[in-house]
Amino acid sequence: MDDWPFRRRAVVKAMLLGSAVPCVLSSRAFAALSCDGHIVRMGANVSPDTLNPFASYSNWWPLVYTYDFLVCVDAQRHADRRGFAKEWSVADDNVTWTFKIWPGMKWSDGQPATAKDAAFTYNYVRKSIGTPNELNAGWNSTEGMQNVESITALDDDTLQIVTKSPTRWPIDNGVMMVPEHIWKDVSYADARSTFRNDPPLVGTGPLIIQDFQQGQFVRLSPNPHFRTGQPKTAGMVFNFFNTADPIAQGLKSGNLDYGISLTASQWADLSKDSAIEVGQNRIEQRDYLAFNTASGDGAGSTEALQDPAFRDAISYAIDQKAIVERAYQGHADAGAGLVMPAAADYYSDLSNIRRHFDLEEAARRLDSAGYRDVDGDGIREDKEGNKLQLELITGTSSGTLEIPIAVVQLIAGWLGQIGIPVSVTQLDSGALSARTKAPAKGGGGWDLLVAAGWRSPSAHDLLVLGKSADSSNTSYWSNEKFDQLLSEVEITVDLKKSQELVDRAVRLIYAEAPYIILSYPLMLDAHRKDCFEGWGTEISGWSYYPFDRLKSV
Repeated sequence: MDDWPFRRRAVVKAMLLGSAVPCVLSSRAFAALSCDGHIVRMGANVSPDTLNPFASYSNWWPLVYTYDFLVCVDAQRHADRRGFAKEWSVADDNVTWTFKIWPGMKWSDGQPATAKDAAFTYNYVRKSIGTPNELNAGWNSTEGMQNVESITALDDDTLQIVTKSPTRWPIDNGVMMVPEHIWKDVSYADARSTFRNDPPLVGTGPLIIQDFQQGQFVRLSPNPHFRTGQPKTAGMVFNFFNTADPIAQGLKSGNLDYGISLTASQWADLSKDSAIEVGQNRIEQRDYLAFNTASGDGAGSTEALQDPAFRDAISYAIDQKAIVERAYQGHADAGAGLVMPAAADYYSDLSNIRRHFDLEEAARRLDSAGYRDVDGDGIREDKEGNKLQLELITGTSSGTLEIPIAVVQLIAGWLGQIGIPVSVTQLDSGALSARTKAPAKGGGGWDLLVAAGWRSPSAHDLLVLGKSADSSNTSYWSNEKFDQLLSEVEITVDLKKSQELVDRAVRLIYAEAPYIILSYPLMLDAHRKDCFEGWGTEISGWSYYPFDRLKSV
């Protein structure tokens, strides 16, 4: 492969046509000639299964470059990263929201993109509520829409959302705006399952997906109708990887221009390369240890997992500071509650109730809770007299940063020291998703889970990990008081009141310990400086930034 006689023009043509991209990526000949194509080559640890935003949660990347949100996270933080709505406001009644759509905006196929398309997108989802094919299986979900009274396009440039009670959902939701003329004839049954939304897509983002090879890459071209002008690059090839190793190798060889999901050691190595600039940023990911609290179908190997006292004791055997220092090499914040430091409005380190690492205390609490080593062989028994032997499953979910295997090794070592042997099963993204589904959908049967979740910094998304029967709740934990607090959060606009509710919910779930938050990892990225400029100091996880403004060197 290294001897293929690719010439500059042939290589660029192959990429633009979507042919031979995996081969090109690994060609050394391509590395020396890459800048001439003006095509950004990106790599990340993601595995989208479809380009349909109604049917999957694994496709945030790359759909975020093609589809706009009405508002969502970045538009609230940065005035230069607005999405489908240019501006918005809420009336004094706290239930009537008005959004001004960019005047004269077009879809990538040249048709007008108006408030009517936004109203269609939301109402298409909303009208599925309660039907056998309710749209609740992807980013474009009914979640939060039960509190909506009406969504109306007052004219081409004005969208009005009226809610039944105060809520921040109209600006926090992550529903991707889709064109009515493409989606109006797609049935709900197809939208939530079989409709793959094959490229070329039609969107309002800066880069439009032209080709999709599952498990390999997507190819994107600049949107000629993008509202701030066509991007200066010739497009992007977004390559999918299962681990960070090929991303680091691609950056060093010149086969990639930008990569995320890097490990600490790779980041340190790349920082020594004068052609590469590394960066790190706080994000909304939280890496956690979950207990399988299910009973009946999907339950773990012992009822001890359902006992808060057992989980509390285990919490004293987990040293978050050591995990950060030894597994993440300092590139993380130590875990505490559900809220991560990146969600500054809601974060608390829970210093007044936070457990401390103490193996002797963990052992004492296990003894006190009835989980003793009765026969003195070094292994504790549960209350039914069975020896504890826990299975820990782990893996990296699509779109999240890779969890260092050292995290799992440390946990297994600490639990072994307090008489609880742990076996580890490492799974790929698909298998991990299948094992952690709700027991009613075939999941469960494991004991411990080390995994990650990355949701928005909205109050709802910060708490959804503990919401009863939610797909994000991988511990299968259920608590009426917690659900009630979350329900109140969902109908609150006032930030101070929302902060109080979140804090109460976070403290409640911390005490019950269905999860132990291990860390809040920093996103480690790197980009080459020899082909493109305009990277800025951080890459967004919530929009297309900076890929709308990169320019060739």
